[in-house]
Amino acid sequence: MFDFIRTHQRLMQLILLVLVVPSFVFLGVSGYSFVTADAALAVVDQSEVQREAFTEAQRNQLQQMQESTQGRFDPAMLDNPQARQALLDQLIDRQVQIAVASKNHFSVSDATLRGAIASMPQLQVDGQFSPERYNDILASYGLSPRDFEAGQRAELALDTVLGPVRDTARLPEPVLEHIKRALTEQRTIRLRFFQAAAHRDQIEVSEADIQAWYDSHQDALRLPEQVSADYLVLDEAAAKASVPAVEESQLKEYYEQNKARYVTPARANVSHILVKVPADASPDADQAARAQAEDLARQARAEPAKFADLARAESQDAGSARDGGRLGWMQHGSLPAALEQAVFALQAGEISDPVKGPDGYHVFKIDEQQPEKGESFEEARAKIEDEVRQQLAAERFADMATRLTGLVYDEPSSLEPAAKELGLVVRHASAISRDRLLPGAESHTPDAAADGTDAAILGDVRVRQALFSPSVYTDRQNSGVIEISPDTMAVVRVADVTPAHVPTLDLVQDQIRDRLVDERALAAAREEGEQVLTGLEKGDEATGFQAPVTVSRMDPGGVSQAILEKAFAVPDQSVPGYGGVTLSQAYAIVQLDGVQPGSPDQPALAGLGAQLAQVWGGLEEQAVLARLREQLGVQITDEGRKVVAEGIGGQ
Repeated sequence: MFDFIRTHQRLMQLILLVLVVPSFVFLGVSGYSFVTADAALAVVDQSEVQREAFTEAQRNQLQQMQESTQGRFDPAMLDNPQARQALLDQLIDRQVQIAVASKNHFSVSDATLRGAIASMPQLQVDGQFSPERYNDILASYGLSPRDFEAGQRAELALDTVLGPVRDTARLPEPVLEHIKRALTEQRTIRLRFFQAAAHRDQIEVSEADIQAWYDSHQDALRLPEQVSADYLVLDEAAAKASVPAVEESQLKEYYEQNKARYVTPARANVSHILVKVPADASPDADQAARAQAEDLARQARAEPAKFADLARAESQDAGSARDGGRLGWMQHGSLPAALEQAVFALQAGEISDPVKGPDGYHVFKIDEQQPEKGESFEEARAKIEDEVRQQLAAERFADMATRLTGLVYDEPSSLEPAAKELGLVVRHASAISRDRLLPGAESHTPDAAADGTDAAILGDVRVRQALFSPSVYTDRQNSGVIEISPDTMAVVRVADVTPAHVPTLDLVQDQIRDRLVDERALAAAREEGEQVLTGLEKGDEATGFQAPVTVSRMDPGGVSQAILEKAFAVPDQSVPGYGGVTLSQAYAIVQLDGVQPGSPDQPALAGLGAQLAQVWGGLEEQAVLARLREQLGVQITDEGRKVVAEGIGGQ
């Protein structure tokens, strides 16, 4: 079921719309009352966007993000004023479209509806609409064709409000040509850098400077609320460590069962001459065939070098005879027992007596031999033991995970009983905030989670959510078992809480000093560079520049975005031209040496018009929506502003 949903996300969106959007919103909507006891967040014409609808939309939004990230999405990313405003705007925009569609009695014909449904790939078989598949899919979600089609008709009607705006948007051709030329224009530049590091030794920072910076940047220094945590990790290594010593007999049995992985068996490069004997041959015929084979064996021994010629002339195995009787490399198990015994009794260059097989008499010649090679049990023992323990650990992991789940609930206020029972170690880490792990250099703690070997585990959003959940954060209970990955699980509990605070000056003074040195060194580099730039603009000789590089907006040639922007900001009326840009650790002068006009005919730009038209259409949609909002007198209520600012729980 979940694979189907992932594969048919567009269809699922349509089905969800049928479930949550009543089909009457467009037909006869004016006679329906939207007044309820629920708080209105916005008023759109005669209808409202209500708190309940916002809550449901927010819940669905979070659920979709959690499912798409397999639980790793941080809800805090949706629980902020910007995200709440965006969601409310979406609901308002939809209500605006509903109002316009209902006022103007927008509808779609039956033919349009049928065409839209028939074109859905999810409802097709071999490129054709399938009524059987259509009915099966709707039935699996408990929908009738009538309900689904009513919802589709509503969505198609809704699309008539903005669809024509979006679908007819086209970027004017002269504008598109100008953009293409701008993207492909090439500029040849040279760079000269003035490094901040060259000025660091001359920078002096006083204690008063540090104190002043500390006093004026309290907000920048403020650390968020953070917790230290005790935790258990159950992973492959822990399960493996719990496996008891493996008996020698088990290791040897495993070696024999998997010997092919450690040992390459002996093999021989074999040729043969076959004298066929039918299965129902008489004794006389069998004797005659044997005599013929013995004669061929004598001839072959007399002139071993001509075995291939003899096989081509006399062998009755047509397939191998053409290749001089060659059968190729063979190892134990590739021939019937009697033939294999005869073949592997020979040495390289030897020719066998006739050997009776299922299809007649064979005369074998060994062209080349390779002995058995590989690792003996003693040589492979360490590897074997590791593999056996690995397999046992996989079985033990499942059992330990089940037991861990029960133990952390049986003793909810401590991890020690579970650790003792399962042979795990209670670990400790600090400086874990709601939205991130704080490095030790920032949190001033020696055991910061960000710096430890378990940073990936403790930094998982689900772990941080658990640590700040009421039962763990407030009641100091164990969390449930958190599945980080299929072979890693964790249980956490809060050991201590550190409120949001500004570190004392003694903890951050070195950090402040380094920052001030960096800032002042960069300022000195910029001042030096600007003096040189002024001289160049007055006609001084250009020295110290690197080799020229050609850049374009499509191909930056390895330069940074800041340098690229400056390269195209330098006026091209006079060459050479100059411009300066401050980077993170240096000041750079950009010398413009040449400009090559762009070409709009490059293959890489073939789809640019369609892409820009899509963007243009989106902008025009927003402009139309803004105008419709004005016409319908859209108002966000005090309650709506409060929800945006504080969230659903902020009342």
